[in-house]
Amino acid sequence: MSENMRHRCLLLAVCGWAVFMLLFVSKFITLSLRDKEEYGIKPQILDKTVTKKIKPQERTLHTAKPAQSTPNELDPHWDAVHAERLNLLKNVCRNASLRNLTYCPITKFVLDRIFVCDKHKILFCQTPKVGNTQWKKVLIVLNGEFKSIKDIPEPLIHNHERNGLPRLSSYSELEITKRLKTYFKFFIVRDPFERLISAFKDKFLKNPRFEPWYRYNIAPAIIQKYRRNRTETKGLQFDDFIRYLGDPNHKWLDIKIGEPIIHWATYVELCAPCEIKYNIIGHHETLEKDAPYILKKAGMSNLVSYPPIPSGITAYNRTKVEQYFSGISKRDIKRLHARFQGDFKLFGYDEPEFLLN
Repeated sequence: MSENMRHRCLLLAVCGWAVFMLLFVSKFITLSLRDKEEYGIKPQILDKTVTKKIKPQERTLHTAKPAQSTPNELDPHWDAVHAERLNLLKNVCRNASLRNLTYCPITKFVLDRIFVCDKHKILFCQTPKVGNTQWKKVLIVLNGEFKSIKDIPEPLIHNHERNGLPRLSSYSELEITKRLKTYFKFFIVRDPFERLISAFKDKFLKNPRFEPWYRYNIAPAIIQKYRRNRTETKGLQFDDFIRYLGDPNHKWLDIKIGEPIIHWATYVELCAPCEIKYNIIGHHETLEKDAPYILKKAGMSNLVSYPPIPSGITAYNRTKVEQYFSGISKRDIKRLHARFQGDFKLFGYDEPEFLLN
């Protein structure tokens, strides 16, 4: 009997150790995938929500390729690149025929999106799904909460009650006006359609931050109103999502849940770029050059560095966009484009003719 007991104890110990190692490895893999998704990694296998296959094509970039330089090295031509971006923004904002696509007043919703670093007089407008987590880390360090980015606990980054990043909406009207006039202001943009793909994957497929209301509250509401095939019992599909976003009356869902959903709001709605005079507008596709450039122009390059960016992660992936939109009707794509057209024009992104025609 004692021999059997020893064998059982040994077996239990081995099983316990195996379970512990399995949980540890699983957690490591989850965190690794989560970090890569924050930078918009391009998966080799398409998600199950996209069923129609097309011939693979070469990966392309929307923006012209800048002069080559190593990561974090300032490109001598980058002043001209940013001057061109701001000039385009100014001209599109002045176009009266586009006002309904580009104008947004400075509401509390906009002020809620802008994070403040009073210590170094910086304002950062949050545009989800373009690497904002990394910029929050930078600002948290600049605000003096932590000495370095690696010291910041992961759960704290998005805890806006404790991360030391006040929103502009928390100040008085006089203080808001003063900061908008005198502080260094910037935000980051990304190809509008690729950003929507990232938002769909993040909130309805992977959900690494464990926000169940997207899958169990928002998704059923979208399915109930926008699913065409009522016999379909799968979770939210990409075509359901696109029909919802392209509906001119899409804001009914915002009212239903009580607040606008920032992860797929337009850049116009988030940051009011025609009303607020930003110093720099970075592009996700050129973030390797934009990040050090922004820190230099803000006078912070000697205090903090933007976290390392895995090679090729920020590049625009036309093949992925084509794959996701391959099963979407032209009518639904055109309605979606009509809503996000202001974002395409203001920030110089090529119109998605390969999807529209």
